[in-house]
Amino acid sequence: MNLSDFDYDLPHESIAQRPLGERDASRMLLLDRASGEFRDGCFRELPALLRGDELIVVNNAKVLPARLFGHRTGTRAEAASANNHAQNVFLSAPIEVLLVRHLGAERWEALVRPGRKIRVGERIVFADDGDLEAVVESRGDYGMRVLRFASKRDFYETITRLGHIPLPPYIKRADEPADRQRYQTVYAKQGMAAAAPTAGLHFTPEVLASVRARGVEIAEITLDVGLGTFEPVRTERLEDHKIHKETYEILDVAASAIERARSARRPILAIGTTAVRALEDAAAKAESKGIVAPGKYQADIFLYPGKSFHVVTQLLTNFHLPQSSLLALVAAFAGGKRVLSAYRHAVTSGYRFYSYGDCMLIR
Repeated sequence: MNLSDFDYDLPHESIAQRPLGERDASRMLLLDRASGEFRDGCFRELPALLRGDELIVVNNAKVLPARLFGHRTGTRAEAASANNHAQNVFLSAPIEVLLVRHLGAERWEALVRPGRKIRVGERIVFADDGDLEAVVESRGDYGMRVLRFASKRDFYETITRLGHIPLPPYIKRADEPADRQRYQTVYAKQGMAAAAPTAGLHFTPEVLASVRARGVEIAEITLDVGLGTFEPVRTERLEDHKIHKETYEILDVAASAIERARSARRPILAIGTTAVRALEDAAAKAESKGIVAPGKYQADIFLYPGKSFHVVTQLLTNFHLPQSSLLALVAAFAGGKRVLSAYRHAVTSGYRFYSYGDCMLIR
């Protein structure tokens, strides 16, 4: 399967640079995956569109201020050339670090830019007072490193103070104070995500209350959004792409709700591709096909056309980048031609694309 099969033309002006004033004011394209028919709508319609017996599954992962700016510690010669006369630390070139996956204790997988010059054993300093430092333990492809951090204070308090919200690179502006709230779902609770589960950004407490008033059950899972979600596909053949692992957890209460809905053949509506990935990965790992067992796992499933779905029957999702693994997932769920036809309609109809953009409901 060629990567070019998942391409479409998108004008730059269609990419949302900021969220709307109200979360639930987003447009919503409704796609019938059986017939391929679609129509325009608004996200605020969602509660009224539900039958009342659905199970909605949301990803309650919390986005960290995971983008950090620091400096390599350089040599005395480098320090002198930069006119840096600090006594103990000689700072060299600026470094950008994006925390991607927590490996336990003080260790993280991270994307480092510029990556080629950062060697194993190098130290990166993130604060003038030495409050946060990291040592490079190992290196991987495309700027990936394993870093061991050391902080004088609580690590998470420190990165909350020093870190920046990791807005995607297609948002051509620096993060702002408002992004700390708007690039976070209203039900974000736990986890350590490097990006938002963006389909959930449309929900408000009022919409959630309306959904529950319809009798709809809501289950929460946690998938720490990372490289598996936003890493570009770099292979010509889609099947050759190796997807990065992401950590997720399904608690007993959520697993029980999912099994009840599945056994009763009730619709299971996943809010976002990250929820899909967690549910379908858990089902693939189960001894009995389709069963979602509680536990903490590493998602390594890659869903593209030809792959089966054992749990999810409906999907709310934002619009995704051309030639991306997320677009391949949506195409696997609803059919490539139908999805691309709906995307072309969304482009010509002025929908707003990507993280801060509009959404699509596929049933």
